[in-house]
Amino acid sequence: MKPKPNGSERVDTAIRPRLIEPRSEAMPRVLAGVLGHYLRFALATTRWRVSGERVVREVAANPKIVVGFWHECLPAVPVLWWRLRRLDPSRRAAILVSRHRDGRFIATVMRVFAFRAIHGSSGGKGRQKGGAPGMLAMMSALDAGDIVALTPDGPRGPRRTAAFGAAYLVARSGAGFVPIAARTAWRIRLRSWDRMEVPLPFGRGAACALPMMTGESVPVGAALDAAIERAESMLRRRPLLAVAWEGVARAGAPGWRVWLRRRAAQGREIASRLPEREGLEAGARPLGRWLWVHAASVGECVSVLPVVAELPDGVNVVMTSGTVTSATLVERRVVEMGLEARVVHRFAPLDVPGWVGRFLAHWRPEAACFVESEIWPNTLAACERDGVPVALVNARLSARSARRWGMAASFARHVLNQFAFVAAQSAADAARFSALGAPEVEVAGNLKLASPALPADEAELARLLSVLGDRPRWVAASTHPGDEAVVVAVHRALTAHFPSLVTAIVPRHPERGPGIAAECAACRRGAGQDPPETGGIWVADTLGELGLIYRLFPVVFMGKSFATGGGQNPLEPARLGCAVATGPATANFAEPVAALREAGGIEIVESPEALADFVARCWREPSLALRMGDAARGVAETASDLPARLAARLAGLMTG
Repeated sequence: MKPKPNGSERVDTAIRPRLIEPRSEAMPRVLAGVLGHYLRFALATTRWRVSGERVVREVAANPKIVVGFWHECLPAVPVLWWRLRRLDPSRRAAILVSRHRDGRFIATVMRVFAFRAIHGSSGGKGRQKGGAPGMLAMMSALDAGDIVALTPDGPRGPRRTAAFGAAYLVARSGAGFVPIAARTAWRIRLRSWDRMEVPLPFGRGAACALPMMTGESVPVGAALDAAIERAESMLRRRPLLAVAWEGVARAGAPGWRVWLRRRAAQGREIASRLPEREGLEAGARPLGRWLWVHAASVGECVSVLPVVAELPDGVNVVMTSGTVTSATLVERRVVEMGLEARVVHRFAPLDVPGWVGRFLAHWRPEAACFVESEIWPNTLAACERDGVPVALVNARLSARSARRWGMAASFARHVLNQFAFVAAQSAADAARFSALGAPEVEVAGNLKLASPALPADEAELARLLSVLGDRPRWVAASTHPGDEAVVVAVHRALTAHFPSLVTAIVPRHPERGPGIAAECAACRRGAGQDPPETGGIWVADTLGELGLIYRLFPVVFMGKSFATGGGQNPLEPARLGCAVATGPATANFAEPVAALREAGGIEIVESPEALADFVARCWREPSLALRMGDAARGVAETASDLPARLAARLAGLMTG
């Protein structure tokens, strides 16, 4: 009989992995074949949820891959191998098994799934250890382009304790390590040392592949524990509301297309870019590593751009938003910030599973970052299926929204559990997210406190300052329907005391400018008109010029804070040292308003009469406006390091 190799023998480094012929009687071999075909049948009839499709694609494209899983998962992991074989039918896989009888039995079972076997680990009762030949055979297999699969806790335990061999193999070979796991709801758990789970047919299953890891010290055990936890969380039944949400979105796709065309006809979408809303791209994906950053509108885009600027070199960003104004602003602002080489803008795909799936399949982001309250169930589910970790930054959740989510507690827990981490604006926001089931929540602070001052064209600023001279003036910023009537009433009341008063109105949506100007008999900057020479109302209906307007008009009232409710961001004028007033409805910005109020940097006005009194006092007592402006600026500059901290967290989510 040919002697077995042992660790002291010289082994040819060109050794290739070979199939083990089980050295046993015919009956065990037959039983192993029957078991293999049974497993094939059980896995094929199981309804699988798979997370990590992007990782599977990366494995198919990577010439050197080591795949690891805990021993108990062995019967179910071939489902991921099937997915890989669809992408690359020529790819081969070799699995490390022990030399004793159980290992030979497993080798025969895995032949059904087209796995070759490499023998190593140990011989009978621990004698004649074959670790060195096995290691050399695995390295030879990797050099040949084969995938090497192994169970770091075998053979014979201890359970879920990784031996050093897996990390050593990854470090020595330079291969990527992919932790995987697979579980089924209907299964038999054996009374073996590994508590191996044998799947039953016609059940539900969950399989996941976590992002590839590389380096000298890969944390194999922790990574496999994370994969098991991920598979178990996926195996839990989805709440009925999540299933219904997905079904309605799929069924409603034709209606969403009609809705988008109608918005385009109204000027609220760009007709030529409507395919982006369905995740469609005309060109090829640009090369490089990509992070997906999604922000709803102008304010969110402005707040997250400093984070984008702090990302490491080599990280590209596909930034999505949902409004025409935000798209225009982002495309201009990235040029101003020198980011145009690594930031592209796209309109966000709607929350339809197929549309989001197309977006992810094209861009293949390594991670995603959503801003403030962008919580879309189907989008998060698509990211989970594709193995894209998602963070929610500058997260806010009002008490009212929390109560609404709380009415569907299991659905909320299911959705929020898909965030890798939540960086909340305040302690109150963090408490609400935690109460609803978000797994990792931290109080990071408000990005809007950390944004740089809004820019302005210096030449245009000087020109308009000469036009305005020393006339009294104030601005109503980010106004919504209903605000303009209040502003006009305040303007008329003030002109009795300040005949040359100039009142500026900056509508939140510039397309409303012509209508507002017609109602107020006002001049329009959007039409190329300067402020009135003898006093009056000026509608500043251009995009991205708030920095210019706040420098021209140092007394500011924030819109959407009376009957329309919710408020607008007071930190932008505060950062420029303006005297700021707001109405009582400021729920959207409760924390910054409270901080500004405590410092004396903002005034709450309960009525149009109180607003008129505030503007009059600021012009009669210049020192009051200066004190308020200095206090506001101090509050607005308290979180200067936050963008860098969040950028580091996001970079940590990205693979490799």
